[in-house]
Amino acid sequence: MNSSKHTELANHAWSVADLLRGDYKQSDYGKVILPFTVLRRLECVLEPTRTEVAEIAEKYKGEEDFNPDGFLRRASGHSFYNKSALTLKKIAADPQNAAKNLQVYVGAFSENAREVLEKYEFAQQIKRLDGAGLLYKVIGKFTDLDLHPDTVPNHNMGYVFEELIRRFAEQSNETAGEHFTPREVIKLMVNLLIAPDGDALTLPGTVRTVMDPACGTGGMLSAAEDHITTLNPNAEVEVYGQELNPESWSICRSDLMIKEQDPDHIAFGNSFSDPAFTRKKFDYLLANPPFGVEWKKVKDEVEDEHKNLGDAGRFGAGLPRINDGSFLFLQHMISMMKPVDVNGGGGSRIAIVFNGSPLFTGAAGSGESEIRRWILENDWLEAIVALPDQLFYNTGISTYFWILTNRKDADHKGKVVLLDARDQWVKMRKSLGDKRKELGDGRNGRPDHIGDVTRLYGEALQAARDADHPMHAKVKVFENEQFGHQRITVERPLKLRFEVTEETLAALGAAKPVQKLEQAEDFVAAVRTLLGSRWATKSEAFVALKDAVVAAGLMWPSGAPFAKAVREAVGVRDPEGEVQRIKGEPEPDSELRDCENVPLDEDLEKYLKREVHPHVPDAWIDHSKTKIGYEIPITRHFYVYEPSRPLTEIDADLKALETEIQGLLGEVTE
Repeated sequence: MNSSKHTELANHAWSVADLLRGDYKQSDYGKVILPFTVLRRLECVLEPTRTEVAEIAEKYKGEEDFNPDGFLRRASGHSFYNKSALTLKKIAADPQNAAKNLQVYVGAFSENAREVLEKYEFAQQIKRLDGAGLLYKVIGKFTDLDLHPDTVPNHNMGYVFEELIRRFAEQSNETAGEHFTPREVIKLMVNLLIAPDGDALTLPGTVRTVMDPACGTGGMLSAAEDHITTLNPNAEVEVYGQELNPESWSICRSDLMIKEQDPDHIAFGNSFSDPAFTRKKFDYLLANPPFGVEWKKVKDEVEDEHKNLGDAGRFGAGLPRINDGSFLFLQHMISMMKPVDVNGGGGSRIAIVFNGSPLFTGAAGSGESEIRRWILENDWLEAIVALPDQLFYNTGISTYFWILTNRKDADHKGKVVLLDARDQWVKMRKSLGDKRKELGDGRNGRPDHIGDVTRLYGEALQAARDADHPMHAKVKVFENEQFGHQRITVERPLKLRFEVTEETLAALGAAKPVQKLEQAEDFVAAVRTLLGSRWATKSEAFVALKDAVVAAGLMWPSGAPFAKAVREAVGVRDPEGEVQRIKGEPEPDSELRDCENVPLDEDLEKYLKREVHPHVPDAWIDHSKTKIGYEIPITRHFYVYEPSRPLTEIDADLKALETEIQGLLGEVTE
């Protein structure tokens, strides 16, 4: 089935909007169109066995002590069924009883199917449509929609659902992070996640589990299952997921029911505050969580786990800033990795889509930096792949795959691959929202970006294992420690001269310890008698100040706070001034303080002597403030300098343009 067919089916379903206009807001169209599409799909799937199921339901109708659920499932050929003899076509043909019959029809589904429709608050939509006189018309529209599996296979049905959800999101003005992953991006992501295990997956008796904690409509789970079963048709693949959006959850759950997977493997709820499958570990984990979405709603639960469980919980490494929960998803996924056994078996692989923020946001010691440090020091990061921008429907920002594993090959340990795939794209014939670029798949004469990047990734992993392996220009391999740095604080001594001027007198009068004196004005007046005086040292200045105050018949107040206030008022920064000291040690000047990032393996004192002392010989490092930080500046590592065009060339272009404009103006005035 080609993409035009997917669009045709989606257009048919969305044409119901013409009926809803006026009675529904545009942002509410999806609340009708999506559940009816799901309902029609379920009906089409069950159609071949509908009569047989209805007969069995009628046979056991009066037996209250017997539950025929198993017989009904077996008769339907699926894990769900509908006991009613009704169909949408029959319901549409009786407009007066459409609402009552539709409720009976929905109620006749097995519980797992009813639960899918209940998440759409379908009963409320039935009542609302019936009240507007639209229900039988809407049902009639969907009876003409052919969604039988023979016509629309499960994989293709996913495209239809995603197109409908994309339109719903556009009408609802969803934020840039509330996007759905294009299938070609999923395909590449799954390739990079699973391809290194290709040989192992072909073995007889292969069983693999796949988890997506932000599964949406289940596109990634389906792609992972397809990839594994393509390598080994006899492989057993169990998919699991969790989703917060009820519409997406319903579609994903119904898709699993139709494919004979266990629908209970798709949990509804928030992966942070109400995580599902916490006792289970998975072979593969993948996700495309929302970009830059805050986690304020689950702040209490997340912070409580971080504080009270520490490393025994999911978030012991640190917490990201409140406006971006991306790293929370990754920590959640890491907690579900299988441990590696003593023989090197077990272990897991993770793939996640991030924007640029997790690469570098957060200074040394921040939550983000500490999470990066935790990942790198545990040697879990296998690679980061930079993708083209404008790949996603509702955001044009640059994105990156992070690939992690806790079972690196021995030769790969301690190393990270960076791969630049930003130039692997073709322009779309027609934009879809913010999506203007796509990855070519090699079909219909298009470039095979997916295949090329997959092959390049395999070569990159080989280069990480073997230093003699040829390295592609788009690939770089780094030691984990090369992403780390020491954030040092360089101090310089506070140097002051002391003087009484109008400016320092004003500062003295404004000092709080002076203002608290009973004779504050007299105190300042006594110091004014020294107007124009200057001293090289603090001791000389304080002797003169005390003498002037005592001579005026006043007491010189005691206490360190008062002495500090006077020093700050009459002391003036001077590169040639006296070095101020605290307990014999130079006092740092906060205005001259500087922070620098030093490579993790650099000796700090040698760095100070080589890089700092030639410029400021009296500087020192305050080691108590040194912090370890990690960042991954991937774009900097692949930066290629492009020299500016020569001025003569630019000038020639401007003159040519000017001549062209003058010619056009001449044509207008003729």
